[in-house]
Amino acid sequence: MVRAFLIRVFVPCQRRTIASAVLIALAMSGSAVSQLASGSASAAQVTFTMDFPQSDPSHYSIAVDTAGHASYECVGKVQEDSEEQSYRMEFNVSAVNRERIFGWAKQAKYFSGKIDSGNQKLAFTGTKILSYQDGTKSFTARYNYSSLEPVRQLTEAFQNMAGTLDYGRRLAYYHRYQKLALDEELKRMEMQARNNQLSEIQGLEPVLQEIVEDTSVMNGVRARAKALIEMGSGAANRH
Repeated sequence: MVRAFLIRVFVPCQRRTIASAVLIALAMSGSAVSQLASGSASAAQVTFTMDFPQSDPSHYSIAVDTAGHASYECVGKVQEDSEEQSYRMEFNVSAVNRERIFGWAKQAKYFSGKIDSGNQKLAFTGTKILSYQDGTKSFTARYNYSSLEPVRQLTEAFQNMAGTLDYGRRLAYYHRYQKLALDEELKRMEMQARNNQLSEIQGLEPVLQEIVEDTSVMNGVRARAKALIEMGSGAANRH
């Protein structure tokens, strides 16, 4: 009787232990699959690089991933007689631009083939590189000019973005060394923003906010910086 009782009590406990272990394993495997899927998605990235010695900045790159995280790096001069300096910033790209970028990359077959037009008669407008990376593939293509529509769209989008983000480099410099130059720079930026010539203004919010909070800066300049923050926030929300 004692033996029978022990068997009856132990076996169900053993089954419960095994069942619990199976459930834990399944949960862990499900979590692992989810993490892998998430990791794979977050690893997908499109990068645009431009090298053009005759321009300022002479080099820049913008990388955007599927989660919307983006980074901008450049090497350029703030003044003609100054030395080139490196600049880097990180920001969250708007949902609409993120979707467009990865949509165009897909249409361009992730740059797995030749994308340059091959037309040697075209003027040199800078060495451009588009690259795509995710958990399963990695492609890079170099070009001066492309006749492929999705590549042309990507080029224009990234160049417009770079034109906006480069304000951050100049504003940071002027705020530190030449506060009186801020007004003219912000006026120019405000005019372009009102004409819808800027993209991803919200990425400059940290730089603009520092200007807003600096009481040593003229009130009119601080007001312009605040207005630009609001414009960037409004554009991001609309997207």
